Amino acid sequence: MNNFLLLPIIIPFFFGIILMLGRKNLTYQRGFALLGVGLALISALTLLFKVKHDGIQKVTFGDWPVPYGITMVSDMVSVLLVTTTLLIALFVVWYGFGSITKEREHFFYYPGIMFILTGVNGAFTTGDIFNLFVFFEVLLMASYLLIVLGGEKGQLKGSIKYILINVISSALFVITVAFLYSVVGTLNMADIAVKIADIQQPGIITVIAVLFLMVFGLKAAIFPLYFWLPTSYAAAPIPVLTLFGALLTKVGVYAITRTYTLFFVHDLSYTHHLLMVLAIATIIAGCIGALAYFDVKLIIIYNIVIAVGVILFGVSQMNEVALKGAMFYFIHDMLIKAALFMLIGIVIYITGTSDLRKMGGLIKKYPVLGWSYLIAAFGLAGIPPLSGFVGKLLIVQGGFEAGSMWGSIFILASSLLVLLSVIRIFIYAFWGEEKETNAAVDQKVYKMLFIPTALLVCISVAYGVGSEWITPFMDDAAKLLNDPSIYIDAVMKED
Repeated sequence: MNNFLLLPIIIPFFFGIILMLGRKNLTYQRGFALLGVGLALISALTLLFKVKHDGIQKVTFGDWPVPYGITMVSDMVSVLLVTTTLLIALFVVWYGFGSITKEREHFFYYPGIMFILTGVNGAFTTGDIFNLFVFFEVLLMASYLLIVLGGEKGQLKGSIKYILINVISSALFVITVAFLYSVVGTLNMADIAVKIADIQQPGIITVIAVLFLMVFGLKAAIFPLYFWLPTSYAAAPIPVLTLFGALLTKVGVYAITRTYTLFFVHDLSYTHHLLMVLAIATIIAGCIGALAYFDVKLIIIYNIVIAVGVILFGVSQMNEVALKGAMFYFIHDMLIKAALFMLIGIVIYITGTSDLRKMGGLIKKYPVLGWSYLIAAFGLAGIPPLSGFVGKLLIVQGGFEAGSMWGSIFILASSLLVLLSVIRIFIYAFWGEEKETNAAVDQKVYKMLFIPTALLVCISVAYGVGSEWITPFMDDAAKLLNDPSIYIDAVMKED
């Protein structure tokens, strides 16, 4: 049954509803949250191997023929992202037991996570451009709850900018979808690709492509539309920041990747060159921010911006090697950002501050934490054989094949700046003279935070070291992105 592909969306939604009951019972909330994410992860893993074995899966609601009904499509790109999303969510929920505070847990923290997962997984899976907007709104409404959870002054200040930007972005999204529909007369993504190839209006389609880049660029935080992200994300509690940093901008990146490889492929010299220029500018802006601040949260947040640029540079090259690298790096960045945010959350818990200048000497009391952070930092920078190396190498190779020599060299050079930005945290926080730490550090809480974090770091290492086992899945994803006809034929064919 193709309906199986809906389980990673339906299960979090169902558990989100039942978690709205009994919100004062923490055992109930924590147990069902873990159970819900665990069941969704099992269904996603099963779906991953089904897609690998049987090819693209689809289901159209109400038994309407494509393209008249709303179609959900699970291909290798979407199922890899859904599986990674649920894996990260499992560790975030576990980590939150020791860090989110009971007061926040009582006020719909776990339902908020479940509804974010519903929106994120739905956005990755939908085959309908308007339905993509709907799932964006689902995840955004849940994120509005989580970003203000606790009601602290900094959160409320950051949330105002976050909400305003997303309201404007959503309005622009609807207008752009209406513009596209007026030209092609369909909302099904596969059918849009067919219709764009048939009509002889490339100028209008190019304008729409740029509008979509603006819409999704606001959500993905590309240059110059990233200005809202650092202060908004930094205000959130660490588990929420981890979830946002690993997942939310990636939905925008996915939307650009899907639209710019599936149907905005008629004017590559303009649209994809623009995407490449913006990607490089995004990396520059992120590097400047990551090196300018002494706040550990802001340093890693600006590294989100850098990674968005690296992935989109790979997408802009539009060849199989670069797209394979973009997918490798996409999954890597989701895993490593989650691990790094969890690690700095532990550092902040121990020191009682996020200011690097007030930290020092943690390696003496917490050596395992220090070396775990260093491994994650090397992974982020792409030091071989860790997880960032394979993806970035393939992106650079694809860039050289596409003739983007200087852009590819810049991608390599940016790795040094990324390494410098995260090594600063290691030098300031773990090395040097030992400084006063939080006297109230509870070793039980510390272990509750460290165990899921260490496991996620190990998974990120395994992703890099064991990349040869991941390669067949990435090959399928890259072929799909490089050849839109594979997706179109799978969706448009009659069952």
